[in-house]
Amino acid sequence: MESRLSVWVSGSGSNLERIIEACKNKEIPASVALVLSDRPGILALERAAKHSIPSVIVVKKAYENEGAYALSLLELLKKHRIDLVCLAGYLRKVPEEVVRVYRERILNLHPALLPKFGGKGLYGQTVHEAVLAAKEQETGVTVHYVDEQYDHGSIILQKRIPVLPADTPETLAQRVHQLEYEIYPEAIKLVLEKLARR
Repeated sequence: MESRLSVWVSGSGSNLERIIEACKNKEIPASVALVLSDRPGILALERAAKHSIPSVIVVKKAYENEGAYALSLLELLKKHRIDLVCLAGYLRKVPEEVVRVYRERILNLHPALLPKFGGKGLYGQTVHEAVLAAKEQETGVTVHYVDEQYDHGSIILQKRIPVLPADTPETLAQRVHQLEYEIYPEAIKLVLEKLARR
């Protein structure tokens, strides 16, 4: 039976689009069954609607405590029979209870070579600025399992590119984005194959 993915987003959703495309052309043996956002009015939700994929907005501050927030997320995942959660530019920390229930079934994509340039506050352009400030020779993309800490879980896949002398945060971001579109479908497929063998 085809696996069911939930993609969690906070922004434009370009990686969401790539995952949907990879499911449709069978690069990934799955379908996107739910898109979850932590904010309304983002482009990613329009992308979900365009593909007729159910979407939901879950705003943490609408809940009285962390437990109620986590329970709401878990109920949604259960209701939509989700096998694997893929964070794609999702900027909120996943509650520990959700991580515990979905251990090794939540993936994150990070625009650097973890464990370098990871942690709270390091996302998007700030990562590329930090890479250039540190005069790194190379950078890349990491797909890892989500655990209780930011950008910390076991690494599934990494791809590298050189940092060029003329690179700016913008040019680096552009090249890293292209790498993300290659690596994420590949990593999702690997994890689904591993889950199928359990």
